[in-house]
Amino acid sequence: MIVRDFSEITKTQPERVVSDAKWSSVRMLLAEDGMGFSFHITFLEAGSEHTFHYKNHFESVYCMQGKGSITDLATGETHEIKPGVMYALNAHDKHILRAEEELVMACVFNPPVTGNEVHQADGSYALESA
Repeated sequence: MIVRDFSEITKTQPERVVSDAKWSSVRMLLAEDGMGFSFHITFLEAGSEHTFHYKNHFESVYCMQGKGSITDLATGETHEIKPGVMYALNAHDKHILRAEEELVMACVFNPPVTGNEVHQADGSYALESA
């Protein structure tokens, strides 16, 4: 059984806290944990806009706090993001995520991330070799 405390991770495991341009993510589960997925709590700064395209990963996201929107760049369709809303990028959907207020999101990635990934120029994570 794996039991982790968010507060303890942020205090004692800085390698599990990843930050980039106007977002940060606390990696609660990573590939090394052997679960077949990774689990993160991610914070996006109010007023920020992010273009992501996870070509090598599937992602599911649940909004716990804040307000924003997600736009599917293939269709132009925009959806409101608010507490209680979940979205799943089941087709490696290229998208723009906008945070009107700080967004706090629970995220799951498959395959799991290792914790060392950074966004490439196209908004994706490279697929880490095992």
